[in-house]
Amino acid sequence: MDTQLKRINKFLSEAGYCSRRNADKLIEEGAVTINGKIPEMGTKVGPDDEVRVKGELITEPNSNFVYLAFNKPRGIVCTTDTRREKDNIIDYINYPERIFPIGRLDKYSEGLILLTNDGDIVNKILRARNNHEKEYIVHLNKPIKGDFIQKMGDGVPILDTVTKKCFVEQIGKSSFKIILTQGLNRQIRRMCEYFDYKVAGLKRIRIMNVKLDTEKGKWRHLTPNELKEIQELVSHSDKTHDS
Repeated sequence: MDTQLKRINKFLSEAGYCSRRNADKLIEEGAVTINGKIPEMGTKVGPDDEVRVKGELITEPNSNFVYLAFNKPRGIVCTTDTRREKDNIIDYINYPERIFPIGRLDKYSEGLILLTNDGDIVNKILRARNNHEKEYIVHLNKPIKGDFIQKMGDGVPILDTVTKKCFVEQIGKSSFKIILTQGLNRQIRRMCEYFDYKVAGLKRIRIMNVKLDTEKGKWRHLTPNELKEIQELVSHSDKTHDS
């Protein structure tokens, strides 16, 4: 077996272009070419192959990975589509190297989001079965009443499933803290709406061991200790079939 050959989605993630999941989408869309031809899913590439995405030549896999912690303001969209979304996170940060967000934080939410060019760590962090914690402060449109806090923590039926049990603590008349290990689409907003509350403000203050500690709209590099802890937290992550 040629150990220099890599599946195309792994190559793109290690090159810092996108996560493997997004690479698969690009391949399905026919946006990826290998030596001028559109490949099938799972095609492997070697050092001498020319890989392009939407016509852009992709460099060799990047060993100088970047890891950023960014305090996202409301109104910024967590997308790498800089052509169709003018309020995208990539142009806002304007980092000199290609990076992409780990997961999402919806347009009207604010707070901590991580960005990187390390596609492998993205996949490990995003796997829900790894139970990585994300902590939020939520402000509601009206005072909290009854057993709302308990019911939120016990699990809420949304999106044809029931959310996992989670830690929820009231911290104000109409505000609470919640720690999730899931990442369902607009999960907190949908959970609150189920009980006839609307989210007036939502801020993520922690992802795993990384806490929000920068001003709104500012970013910083992860510290060596933070990165070491993350690597330890994801080290048990299941290997993917294209490793």
